[in-house]
Amino acid sequence: MMQDAATIVDRLRAAGCVFAEEEARLLVTAAQTPADLAAMVDRRIAGQPLEHVVGWAEFCGLRIVMDPGVFVPRPRTEFLVTQAAALARSGAVVVDLCCGSGALGAALAAAVGPIELHAADIDPASVSCARRNVAPAGGRAYEGDLWEPLPSTLRGRVDILMANVPYVPTEAIRLLPPEARVHEARAAIDGGADGLDILRRVAAGAPHWLAPGGHLLIETSEMQSPQTVEIFARHGLIPRVASSEAWDATVVIGTQPA
Repeated sequence: MMQDAATIVDRLRAAGCVFAEEEARLLVTAAQTPADLAAMVDRRIAGQPLEHVVGWAEFCGLRIVMDPGVFVPRPRTEFLVTQAAALARSGAVVVDLCCGSGALGAALAAAVGPIELHAADIDPASVSCARRNVAPAGGRAYEGDLWEPLPSTLRGRVDILMANVPYVPTEAIRLLPPEARVHEARAAIDGGADGLDILRRVAAGAPHWLAPGGHLLIETSEMQSPQTVEIFARHGLIPRVASSEAWDATVVIGTQPA
């Protein structure tokens, strides 16, 4: 028997879902059968991210395919895409590193037109998801640790390198909501002792892959941005900080000298 919307709203609200009415509407729309709906509501009440339950996330106006365990793109990261779009041109060579679902690359392609898009992640589930999301833009996704799986022909040719690296300090992970702490890949969240371990590795490798005048864009926290600027400069990139109160977002942009 199909649960009525009011019952679903009540169950979601009791489980702590702040936007229970909107979530109930999305669940009802996504369900194929009453049994599907019941299972989906149970999964959501058990704490799974809504995006994993319905199978997609909204990002930059796109529907991004989502699978269980894959990092859900945050609204604040749309600010990184807007910064990349301001720097990109049609036909640019773009790499989405630590790509998760591939949302950043897919969104940038939608914003600026045809690009040569490559994405990479160490998590197999994320790569499977990313392949579906970047395919409409002609993109390719690779499985491996940072640069390792990328074609060597990209060295020195990358115009835009986006990397939404994990930047939560290890000890702070316990403070995250269960949706992230329990249901997303640890590798997509854990940035090491100070949250900057992966960022350091990306910044160190970026100059070998960026074209002259190319740009590295990394999301970080406001508190971590001064250290990020220092790391970028140490590796020969010209850094600047872009921030947005509206998005509650901070992005550090490093430019390869021409």
